[in-house]
Amino acid sequence: MGIHALPFSTLKKTLKKPISVHYPENPITLGDHIRRQRIDRKLLQEDVAKAIGVSTDCITNWENNRNTPQIQFLPKIIEFLGYNPNHGDTSTFGEKVKRYRECNGLSHKKLGKLLGVDGSTIGSWENGESKPRPKIKTILERFLQNGKAI
Repeated sequence: MGIHALPFSTLKKTLKKPISVHYPENPITLGDHIRRQRIDRKLLQEDVAKAIGVSTDCITNWENNRNTPQIQFLPKIIEFLGYNPNHGDTSTFGEKVKRYRECNGLSHKKLGKLLGVDGSTIGSWENGESKPRPKIKTILERFLQNGKAI
């Protein structure tokens, strides 16, 4: 009668969140590509966020197509995916400039600053509304061949 027994346990169990069941068979958006790669590699959104250098909320919003990644995150996203999901036509000069910008995480304004032109000028080149002066076009073509940021 004088024995008091208290329930106790030293067992601790940690469970991982289940991987999402919303697997994009035919990814269309950048968020779809990220989700598919994450699920294929059995990673959590937290793991992807660390790899890209953003918050888990960013990954959630991208995967749910609530918003799209800012251009400065594209190089890390491309590195994470192992490919560039933007299958844009690169037959035109403007598309080549756009692809270069995306792969290097440069906004119109940043690339324009590096080349000594206004950011809107970069946009007009990409849209085919204008063409760069011969001197700048030569510099740009060198960058496009190298594929690296200036």
